[in-house]
Amino acid sequence: MNKLRPTLRQLTMALMLLAAQSSHAAGARATEEQAALPAGQALLVWEAADLNRDGRPDAILVSEAKTAGEDEGPRLLQVLLRQPDGKLKVVVRNQRAVMCRQCGGVFGDPFEGVQTQAGGFSLLHYGGSNWRWREDFRFAWSRRDQTWQLVAVDSLSYHTSDPDNEKKQHARPPRDFGLINLADFDYENWQGRGQR
Repeated sequence: MNKLRPTLRQLTMALMLLAAQSSHAAGARATEEQAALPAGQALLVWEAADLNRDGRPDAILVSEAKTAGEDEGPRLLQVLLRQPDGKLKVVVRNQRAVMCRQCGGVFGDPFEGVQTQAGGFSLLHYGGSNWRWREDFRFAWSRRDQTWQLVAVDSLSYHTSDPDNEKKQHARPPRDFGLINLADFDYENWQGRGQR
């Protein structure tokens, strides 16, 4: 019976192997991040997920200018697809998908991050002052068009003096907007846009 129990040495070796594998994976990810990050940009978000439903781990990256004086400038969103050879390739870039650091009003930076799911992702924003607002933009992979398209915009607003009185809006195609590919999306200019 004792022969079936792992020894302390075996457990230690297994933990060391697991730690080495984890360290290798973290190192590989850091290398991929640096390769995808344009010169002069600072990384804000790196999320891994199967973004096009091909069974391989892809990545979505959001970055902004490193220079403090340019913090009001656009943020760069990039989608990278894992190729059959295992390398990541940038397939979409957009500088109008993620709100800038100053776009949140008194509340500050509105960008809350990226939420991924199989075949897509959402860009999350929250800001305001006495009037608070939230805008989440959801994109899904189109197998037919081989890109991500805007499929939902969920918004809400409320006054801080009455937070239980939220006003919600759910925009969906084709009623509120037409076909908008990720590369063409503009967070300030999407309503009523896109081919129908």
